[in-house]
Amino acid sequence: MYLDLLFYGLLLIVAFLYASVGHGGASGYLALMALFSFVPDTMRSTALILNVLVSGIAFIQYSRKGYFKWDLFWPFAITSIPAAFIGGMIHVDDGIYKKILAILLIFSVIKLLDITDMLKTPKIKHSILWSLMIGFLIGIFSGMIGIGGGIILSPLILMLHWADMKQTAAVSSLFIFVNSISGLIGLSFNGLIMNESLFLMVMISATGGLLGSYIGASKLHVSKLKIVLSMVLIIAAIKLLFT
Repeated sequence: MYLDLLFYGLLLIVAFLYASVGHGGASGYLALMALFSFVPDTMRSTALILNVLVSGIAFIQYSRKGYFKWDLFWPFAITSIPAAFIGGMIHVDDGIYKKILAILLIFSVIKLLDITDMLKTPKIKHSILWSLMIGFLIGIFSGMIGIGGGIILSPLILMLHWADMKQTAAVSSLFIFVNSISGLIGLSFNGLIMNESLFLMVMISATGGLLGSYIGASKLHVSKLKIVLSMVLIIAAIKLLFT
């Protein structure tokens, strides 16, 4: 019972924090499920379902504030959607899956702690060709692992100086939403295996997503909570790498 309460409490925090930066939280959900020894076969489908819900909520909040940039979004999406479908059909060995997920969690920490803001990168003119290629690569990877890809896309957009933080959150949230749906459809060809507690997880993550995206789209900051979540992600990454 204690471990269940701890898991659901952390799930609420993960959904809250990821939604605050326009993300669905799949990498965080996968980290939690890995920490609590969930069956790997249920992790991808569960994470993607929660991702669709929370990223959709985040997109509504950020787009209402006028932060969404269609011209930045569509070149990424047009290649990532079919790529995520293909990636979802690819079966990944459990050992390889854990290592890739561990690397992904490190990317998550970089994004959550805004480490990209510390890097002095040159401003590069927005390129549709580059966006198409980036979208395809992220889409394949996202479908394979069970994420929406925003945790990779967001740092890239910020480092390339193609949008500010709020605009990046708006674009990433819709990118995650469409990729997660595409990945789920691809994954369904191999059979979707749902966690028995999915309904409760959906309710908790929806609550966290609503609160987080509302706060994230306004002026409030959640820097201390991001540090706590980053520590959880690092612990999960270490566990995945060495177990």
